[in-house]
Amino acid sequence: MDTSCFRFNQPNSFSLANTPTSAPEEFDKEVSKKNVKQLTKRIQALQELMWAEHKQRLLVVLQAIDTGGKDGTIRAVFGRTNPQGVKVKSFKRPTEAELSHDYLWRVHPHVPGNGEIVVFNRSHYEDVLVVKVHEYAPLEVIEKRYQHIRNFEQMLADEGTTVIKIFLHISKDEQKRRLEDRLNQPEKNWKFEMGDIKERSYWDQYQQVFETMIQETSTEQAPWYVVPANNKKYRNEIISSIIVETLEGLNMQWPKPAEGLENIRIE
Repeated sequence: MDTSCFRFNQPNSFSLANTPTSAPEEFDKEVSKKNVKQLTKRIQALQELMWAEHKQRLLVVLQAIDTGGKDGTIRAVFGRTNPQGVKVKSFKRPTEAELSHDYLWRVHPHVPGNGEIVVFNRSHYEDVLVVKVHEYAPLEVIEKRYQHIRNFEQMLADEGTTVIKIFLHISKDEQKRRLEDRLNQPEKNWKFEMGDIKERSYWDQYQQVFETMIQETSTEQAPWYVVPANNKKYRNEIISSIIVETLEGLNMQWPKPAEGLENIRIE
C-alpha cells in the first residue's frame, strides 16, 4: 500500500473537511484482513530486530476525537509484538501534580529508550486540543505551544528518536453510530461516559483545532498521517503499512555474534 497520500509534510493548504474518512469503494475487507495479518507479522519481526539491535527508538503518537479508534488500533497493529519492547502510554486528565508543572513535564519521561517502540494514546497535543476548545488556558499561552511542540519533537529526532503521528479521522455520523453502540450493547456500556455527549456538541470546534494542530506541527522529522478511520479494517491496513515502512526505513541490523560460536558443541 502506498501511504504517501496520508502523510502531510507541507500542510499549509491542508483542510480536514476535504480529507476522506471512509474507505474507497473498491476496498475489499477480506483481502485487507489477509494483508494486515502479514503486516502485523512483519511488525513483530521488525520489533524483535529493533529490540536486539538496541539502537533505534520509535515514538508513535495517536490522536483522534472520542470514539476515533485509538484503543482498537493499538490492539490490531501492535497486538502481536513482545510487550518487553513495546509500551503504551495513555494520557488521561492531568493530575494535580502534573498541573503544577509545565505541560510537557508529564510527557518526556515516557518517550522511548533504545530498542523501544512507545505508543502514545493521546499525548502532549491535548494541550492544544481540549485545552483550547474549553479555554482552560489563555489563547496567547496556547498559541505558543505549537512552537514548543515542534522544538520538543525536533529535539527527540535529533537525539535519535523516530517520531510519527497519526490522526484517526472519522465522520460525525460514524461517531454517532459508535456512541450508540456503547449505549445499546451491554458489554460496551462501560466505555460510555456522560461527558461524551457534551464533548460531541463541540464537534466543529474540535475539527478546527485538529486541523490547526496538523498545519502547525507536521514536519519532515515528525510528520502527521491523517488516516480515514470510519472503516476499522482499512484503518488497520493503512497504519500497519505505515509502521512497517517506518521500521524498514531504519535499516536495522542484527548484533554481531560473539566470536568462536562455530566451535561450540552442546553436549
